[in-house]
Amino acid sequence: MKLREIGKNVYWLGAIDWDRRLFDSLIPLPDGTSYNAYLVKGSEKTVLLDTVDETMTELLMAQLEQVPKIDYIVIHHVEQDHAGSLPTVMAKYPGARVLCTPKAKELIIDHLLVDPAKVDTVADGQKISLGDREIEFLHMPWVHWPETMATWLPDDQILFTCDLFGSHLATSSLYVTDKARAYESAKRYYAEIMMPFRKLIQKYIARVSQMPVRLIAPSHGPLHEDPSFILDAYRDWTSDKSKNEVVVAYISMHGSTRRMVDYLVACLAERGIEVHRFDLTTVDLGKLAIALVDASTIILGTPTVHVGPHPNVFMATHLANALRPKLKFASIINSYGWGTKAVEKIAELIPNLNVNIIDPVVVKGFPKQDDLNALEELAQRVLDAHKEAGVV
Repeated sequence: MKLREIGKNVYWLGAIDWDRRLFDSLIPLPDGTSYNAYLVKGSEKTVLLDTVDETMTELLMAQLEQVPKIDYIVIHHVEQDHAGSLPTVMAKYPGARVLCTPKAKELIIDHLLVDPAKVDTVADGQKISLGDREIEFLHMPWVHWPETMATWLPDDQILFTCDLFGSHLATSSLYVTDKARAYESAKRYYAEIMMPFRKLIQKYIARVSQMPVRLIAPSHGPLHEDPSFILDAYRDWTSDKSKNEVVVAYISMHGSTRRMVDYLVACLAERGIEVHRFDLTTVDLGKLAIALVDASTIILGTPTVHVGPHPNVFMATHLANALRPKLKFASIINSYGWGTKAVEKIAELIPNLNVNIIDPVVVKGFPKQDDLNALEELAQRVLDAHKEAGVV
């Protein structure tokens, strides 16, 4: 791979990971990913912005063969997909200074065993001259670790945003060319990684919106030549307004819960509510997270296992609680054989969700006509709640 120019003496370099299918041993990567680093050459100083995942170090070092000197290495975020190659790069350029936030310095030392004497911290708004141009650092903690920041190159109007506005998308296109594909990939990325911090991100969007940004250059996925495209998407995703949508996440052991879900989904759809249905035995967690971005209601369906919910429902509930989507309502449908406390246990698992609970439907054995009637009533209560919340 070769350096690719994105501005005068500004270059993309890094690695496209076409074959990676799992991130952090948790997040599915159906479209691979990329690790974007950037090089800015000033008349006096040269700066490298981030590195690549350690597994791709060889590719980065091959690109750096044509770069005789680096004065600064900016680490926006210490996670290994951005900073994994830092020790190798520092060995090639022993005179380079590492620049990062104060919190990042601590993490660099802990995670990468870097000599602290070679790491300098930078303040929010601090500028560093490269000679004929300067760079400015913008602290943006919790997107998505506490030490993150972005770098602004005012002369070229390029904002290097690290994880913010990124996407796990392996493509030969340096810039966004297929907006529909880029939107879906960026929404998945936001849902899986950024959604818990949406209130903070609202503030960062407001800050970026005041800047004359020409190009947004994230650390994953293609670059945004049309900044309004990704900024408008983030404004929508991070807003407090949800939509007339319901996520139904369920698992069934002997068919009773599935029958309840089948009937409930039909009742919700009949009332004009968009339903996202997920069988937790085969679920893509990324798709479940995407559906949670806009939904007003989540309904969890579970059989009873040793008095409580099925273990897969624990997983889905934990995910929703961790991601903190803008849900407004929740309910549960539960089947059991001789006794159950599944409803109570699920309610205990979602303390982070600021939701109103709509009365659950609990069925002993296979659902009968009275149970189906209760599911019909649940669908109507969901519709009434959505109307009262103004999402219909």
